[in-house]
Amino acid sequence: MKKQLYIKWKILLQVLPIIASILLIKALFHHYDLEMMELNALFTSLVGATIFLIGFLISGVLSDYKESEKIPGEITSSLKNILDDSLTLKHQYSDATYQQFISFQKNLVNNIKSWLYKDITTSDLLYQINELNSIIIQLDKEKVQANFLIRIKNEMSTIRKNLLRIEAIRDTNFISSAYAIVESMAFVISAGLIFIKIEPFFAALFFTVLVTFLIIYMIILIKDLDDPFDYKANGESGTEISLAIFNNHVDFMNTNY
Repeated sequence: MKKQLYIKWKILLQVLPIIASILLIKALFHHYDLEMMELNALFTSLVGATIFLIGFLISGVLSDYKESEKIPGEITSSLKNILDDSLTLKHQYSDATYQQFISFQKNLVNNIKSWLYKDITTSDLLYQINELNSIIIQLDKEKVQANFLIRIKNEMSTIRKNLLRIEAIRDTNFISSAYAIVESMAFVISAGLIFIKIEPFFAALFFTVLVTFLIIYMIILIKDLDDPFDYKANGESGTEISLAIFNNHVDFMNTNY
């Protein structure tokens, strides 16, 4: 329960110290009569433009996030299909080849899990995937039907494609220049709210908190959503894509084989 509450309010806890600092600076500027600007339509337009840009960023990030949600399921489906084929064809090849095939699959699922946590490199994982070729050659020598071998190769190609897709998502920030401008505008708006004189003072504090909280919270949220596979830093919580289906298959392989 405590963990769920922390996940729910994690970003808020990150934002609160920033908001508290801005409020303290605002109070000091008011106390020493350093508020030298008046609220005008140009400043409100700047706030509106920032909100619009944040909306543009969140829509782009969410579309990628929804697409990313499918990846663990697709990888797991391909792994299960390969396992089913290896069990179905067990009677057609030697016990030594069967054990080698099962051992390959067990090592693969565990290495994918380690790779997701960045404990092994992508090149090491792809090298292990390529070891399937030697197994397929052995299966072919033992007269396994070609259509089964083709299907196993296709499933492994799907796994490789999805792993590379995860790698691209982890290494690519969504429009970094857009992040730069929205962060710059957030700084300008926060500074403007500190320098602008609004009466009564409690109204100034209210609008300062409201606007800065909204903008800073959304920037942190978008950055968090931008890498939904950052398990090394955040674990399988919060905005990270769920690995429940994949973990079930990992547990099944480690328990039964």
